Amino acid sequence: MAQQNNTIAVIGCGLIGQSWAALFAGYGFDVRAWDPAANWQAGFEASVAAALEQVRVLRRSAHAEGRIVTTDSLDDAVRGAFWIQENAPESVPLKIDLYARIEAGAEPGAILASSTSSLTWSELSRQLRHRDRFITAHPFNPPHLMPLVEVYAADASVRAKAEAFYNGLQRKTVMLSRDAVGHIANRLASALWREAVNIVDQGIADVSAVDAALVHGPGLRWSVVGAHMAYHLGGGAGGIEHYLEHLGPSQERRWASLGNPTLTPELCRRIVDGVMQEAAGRSVAQLQAERDAGLLRALAARPGDAS
Repeated sequence: MAQQNNTIAVIGCGLIGQSWAALFAGYGFDVRAWDPAANWQAGFEASVAAALEQVRVLRRSAHAEGRIVTTDSLDDAVRGAFWIQENAPESVPLKIDLYARIEAGAEPGAILASSTSSLTWSELSRQLRHRDRFITAHPFNPPHLMPLVEVYAADASVRAKAEAFYNGLQRKTVMLSRDAVGHIANRLASALWREAVNIVDQGIADVSAVDAALVHGPGLRWSVVGAHMAYHLGGGAGGIEHYLEHLGPSQERRWASLGNPTLTPELCRRIVDGVMQEAAGRSVAQLQAERDAGLLRALAARPGDAS
């Protein structure tokens, strides 16, 4: 993707912002990072250093890396940036206020991309002066490891720029035809977790059994083919047409039996207790490290995911 400069602003430097910063720098972009929290820089720099090392492992060869600098002001972060990746908390009023400040200092033509996980383009763009240059660009956590970026852009030329930009970072860019709460992947994940919670609520299985069934069953298969393609293959030689004709009724019967649980205090306690039992004393940091190590192994085994 051609641009006048090489600078990206990362606004909001929690888990997502840290991960984005490492990915951008790992692919040669200079990063200016800003967060409104007090004393955020030390934790940010340590986390980015660890993530950047993982990016280097995935790239498998030496590449020129960009510089990452932290700034004390939002204006300093966005000044001169051709791309602004916003990672603020999921609050429409907070983001709208932030966007007004970003637009006041941003370069003409800069793209503003929101990492929002559930909010929509329509909600977030309504007070922007330059709505055409705003996109939602939802990554899967952590962005420097998970290839998926879900993009919605109202302007066709900006849509093309966004797709080229994220593809250039070796991401799998999926374009939405219209904006939707939760985009694609979070809607799928929410539907799955709703039934996972329902299974616990109904006493069908406990938390660890549900997670094990997913990881060692459909989760493994879904890492290779998607839901539609999995059922196409499930139809044998006749494919999805045969599956829908002969097994569609059994699928509808399963759909009818799925639940819609309510997160009562009692159910929440059962889930928390189950997760703690599955964690077996490991801290969140330890579990994250194990997850990331597993993701690195999985990505290394997939042809075409590393460069």
